[in-house]
Amino acid sequence: MGQYRGAMSVKFYIPRCRPVLAALLALGLLLPTLALAQTPPALPGPDIALRLPRDLSPWGMFMAADIVVKAVMVGLVFASVLTWTIWFAKTIELMAARRRLRAAIDALGAARSWAEVTARLPSADDGAAMLVRAADTELRLSADAMAPDGVKERIASRLERLEAAAGRRMIRGTGILASIGATAPFVGLFGTVWGIMNSFIGISKSHTTNLAVVAPGIAEALLATALGLVAAIPAVVMYNMFARWIAGYRALHADAAAEILRIVSRDLDRGAFEQRPADRRRSVTAAE
Repeated sequence: MGQYRGAMSVKFYIPRCRPVLAALLALGLLLPTLALAQTPPALPGPDIALRLPRDLSPWGMFMAADIVVKAVMVGLVFASVLTWTIWFAKTIELMAARRRLRAAIDALGAARSWAEVTARLPSADDGAAMLVRAADTELRLSADAMAPDGVKERIASRLERLEAAAGRRMIRGTGILASIGATAPFVGLFGTVWGIMNSFIGISKSHTTNLAVVAPGIAEALLATALGLVAAIPAVVMYNMFARWIAGYRALHADAAAEILRIVSRDLDRGAFEQRPADRRRSVTAAE
């Protein structure tokens, strides 16, 4: 009777333990898979680890870059320094020239005769002083031919040439900004293409696609593109800024020339230049 009860209890507990046994069996099958999943990936070989740069700062990437990429970066840095140097020098030159022209235009507007103009404006080699000196030279050369229309036409021709020369002189140096703005992005792109090409060559030699091997070379290559943009964007902005400033400077030159022509026309109508016998005698003697 006791044996019968023991057998019945075993048969009763076996169905109730089946879920537990199934869970233990599944856990036993999953443990090797989990252990493999927890295993870290294989590290690159010692040669690859030695070649990986530890410093990924801009200077570290520059030092680890290829010689061609280094040359591209150095050229772009030099172009950026040249851009800011031109901006500094040209800004000072333009601001000083415009200030002198405005002061000269005010003096010309307050003058009532040509004698006051020659007395007020200094004999400098720039700005309105050159215009006044050119007009006075033409008046001296035309002392024996004081036809108002002819004199004004010859003076206007001299002033136009001086205005064009002043514009060419002031625009000097801004062409470098245009060249840098147009070519720097493509130079940086060349360095990027060269660096990425070297990265793929390194992948083929090391027989690995580990991102730790590829990333430093790509970062160095992209640094060249970044330097190209750093050099090109300020150059384009500065070139456009100087184009507007130089146009305003030429407009001030035209205003000064118009003031000079008005004063000369006023004195021609008054007959003021007919009272310069010394100039007339000098021109006649030179002609003989």
